[in-house]
Amino acid sequence: MTFSRSLTFVAVALSIALSQQTLLAAENSQLPKLTLDTPAEQNVIDKAISKVYPALVRIDAVIEEPSSGRMIKMRGAGSGAIISKEGHIITNHHVAGKTKRLICRLFDGEEIPAELIGSDKLADIAIIKLDLPARRNKKKALNVAEFGDSDKVRIGDTVFAMGCPAAVSQSVTKGIMSNTKMIMPEMFWPMTFNLDGENVGELVRWLAHDAVIFGGNSGGPLVNTDGEIIGINEIGLGSLGGAIPSNLAKSVAEQLIKDQMVKRSWIGLECQPILKSMLTENGILVAGVIKDSPADKAGIMAGDIVTEFDGTAVTCLIPDDIPIFNKLVLCTPVAKKVTVKYLRNGRESSAELTTMSRGKAAEDDVEMSEWGMTARDFTMLSAIEKKRKTAEGVLVQTLREGGPAKEAKPALNSGDIITTVNGKKMKSVNDLQKLTEKVTKDSEVQIPVTVSFERDTKEYMTIIKLGKSPDHDRPATGKKAWLPAATQVLTKELSKALLMEGRKGVRVTKVYKGHSAEAAGMKTGDILLKIDDEIIDAWESHHSDVLTTMIKQYKIGSEVVFDAIRDEKPIKLTVKLEESQKTNDELKSYKDEKFEITLRELSFDDKVSRELDEKFQGILMERIEYGSWVMLAHACLGDLLISIDGKPTPDIDSAKEILAEVADKKARQMVLFVRRGIHTMYLEVEPVWNK
Repeated sequence: MTFSRSLTFVAVALSIALSQQTLLAAENSQLPKLTLDTPAEQNVIDKAISKVYPALVRIDAVIEEPSSGRMIKMRGAGSGAIISKEGHIITNHHVAGKTKRLICRLFDGEEIPAELIGSDKLADIAIIKLDLPARRNKKKALNVAEFGDSDKVRIGDTVFAMGCPAAVSQSVTKGIMSNTKMIMPEMFWPMTFNLDGENVGELVRWLAHDAVIFGGNSGGPLVNTDGEIIGINEIGLGSLGGAIPSNLAKSVAEQLIKDQMVKRSWIGLECQPILKSMLTENGILVAGVIKDSPADKAGIMAGDIVTEFDGTAVTCLIPDDIPIFNKLVLCTPVAKKVTVKYLRNGRESSAELTTMSRGKAAEDDVEMSEWGMTARDFTMLSAIEKKRKTAEGVLVQTLREGGPAKEAKPALNSGDIITTVNGKKMKSVNDLQKLTEKVTKDSEVQIPVTVSFERDTKEYMTIIKLGKSPDHDRPATGKKAWLPAATQVLTKELSKALLMEGRKGVRVTKVYKGHSAEAAGMKTGDILLKIDDEIIDAWESHHSDVLTTMIKQYKIGSEVVFDAIRDEKPIKLTVKLEESQKTNDELKSYKDEKFEITLRELSFDDKVSRELDEKFQGILMERIEYGSWVMLAHACLGDLLISIDGKPTPDIDSAKEILAEVADKKARQMVLFVRRGIHTMYLEVEPVWNK
């Protein structure tokens, strides 16, 4: 592509380009020539060019990207190749997968509109189709390129990269095959090749070559000396180009042409190479298992070593091997019953599980102009990442400053999940679109709607007007006695929506488990009006500290009585006030000078926001110095440290003691077991000690 999302960035080029005028005049009769040392070499390149070059296509696209509550449009350009007489073209997802308009220029200069047939983000492959009835000469046959076998490609083979660098006319560059299984280098970590939630490197091992490519070559064919497509150019790393192997690209293309989608299996395993400290060369290490996934239900655990999957032996000693295992799982038929053999503590075991459909990592963004936001639906995987039981709800992505959603009280934020509007469940963006159209149809005034949404495990309600309204900052709350529940102000708009117009108070948005408010029977959605017969004088959004101020006047351990409304009925709740939780600044922390990390105990808010079990034992990696050994092991700020070298780290003192032991021994490896979101993984730290 030639816009900001270009994925190729090679600095030096040797290209043989034909001008547009020459192409228009030459049509099929004249192809580019390379002057080589011998007639035999000349014949080789003539053969390759004559078979594929006439099928080469320049793709001019108008794409959309979400930004500030809008789907903004940008121009881009890439490359492709015609692979069927019906006009199917193979290219990259990042070239054509999010397009609003496509125009294809053939090698002879003819321009034809096209439409997107299907796109696969994980493999970065898209299929578009020419609008052949729109051609001036409808009887003119298309030139079609053929796929070769990428498994037969060898290092040193001569290859030709064809495409349209920088959106110029078609060109050819020549090089050799440099690496047949290139992955994103570890030295570039944490950079990943992420496309709309999908990490392409999980599946693809690129064919690396030194045929020069630029931005705009993306989607163009990599061709062997027989004139066959052996890869689809996608990325550039330094002086190397990276192409998706043709066998993978062809398989994906066939599925997209047939079904407009690719079906893949998922079992919930997250794996990594065998650690250097492990005494085995077989299998792949299970870094984590997603809760309630097929692998979890089958009893597979983090630390197991999978040695065989569905009858195929597994070996993964280096990161280069991970895509092989991922492909093995992903390409297993959906709903197939498979046997997984693994080692646990040196003992062989096996488990049977049934694969399930993986689906996409994330849905596409949709603009909701009446709300001043972009939003998307959940997929199975994105729902799991958010720890949701179902894929229902609308996920807010970006918001426009001053727009209705941003001006509400409380305002919507990126990451919020809209669950109901005017009491109606919003299962999808489509539901929200239909309701919005119905509510705003033929209206020229602001339309208030009552919105329920989730944020950080809390359930909120707000009134959103399809227009502007004033906003207020929320002041910080005090500490002493503490009500173990979260609340929001019963604003005038909210009280009216709840048929409680004129009432003052707060609405419970979260009741913390295992605490006195829960024991007293308090529930999310309760409306608290009085405390010990004193009105909770809150009715504006900036009154968020009124209840907190009232509570901190009591002694810790006092029992207070709330007058409340539940399901439109008055109730009384007697709650024992607890001691307020410690802030982050009050928690114990430790900075290790040798490993250059700072650790901190978990706060109450940490556990609530991460939905950690009360019994969870671990500490927070609060700071990791740039360039430290721990950083090089791919640790991230916010990781939860569970153990070091297999020894639990439930508190700062235990971690401090273990780190000291490692430093005293000057150990060559130190294995950190961490949790990151819903994922767990092993990180191998390999320090070099000063003598």
